[in-house]
Amino acid sequence: METIRGTVSKVKIIKMSEHPLVYFKVDEVSCLIATHSLSFLADVAEGSRIAVAGEFNSRKQFVCKKYAVIGKPQIVIEYERSRYPHKVRC
Repeated sequence: METIRGTVSKVKIIKMSEHPLVYFKVDEVSCLIATHSLSFLADVAEGSRIAVAGEFNSRKQFVCKKYAVIGKPQIVIEYERSRYPHKVRC
């Protein structure tokens, strides 16, 4: 299994199904993810820094098996930017 680190660009949903197929680029490397694609879409946006692990297929596309966001996930950033007040716990 190989590892690639870099900045995400050009995120697209290729196929909608129970497990959507998502295409994205990490520093000019074409990548695909299907296994954790819904959580990937919640965690990653264009410009995010990530590390992905997987293998290349016959079309020279990197098929991602695992991913990790370097820094804060996108869903956390959106929550922090929310205009609604955060719930105060006693």
